[in-house]
Amino acid sequence: MSLQTQAVEILTGVLQLSEPAAKKMGANTPLLGAIPEFDSMAVISVITALEDRFGIVIEDDEIDASVFETLGSLVAFLERKLA
Repeated sequence: MSLQTQAVEILTGVLQLSEPAAKKMGANTPLLGAIPEFDSMAVISVITALEDRFGIVIEDDEIDASVFETLGSLVAFLERKLA
C-alpha cells in the first residue's frame, strides 16, 4: 500500500471524512485550512496516528504548517522520515 493511500486512510479515520471525500484526495489536495475538521487538535491526532502506523517519532521541531499544506507535502514528509 502506498504512503499516500495510508496517509489518506489516517486522515479519513481521524477527521471522519466520508468515503467519497477520501477518494477525491490527491497529492495537490489542500489540507490545513481547507478541511474544516482539520484543526489544531486534529493535527495532534494525525501526528499520533502517523507515529503509531509507521513506528516513528515525530519531534515538535520537525513539524510546521507546511507539512500539512497538501496531501503531497504530508507524504513527502513521511518519505523523508522513513528514509
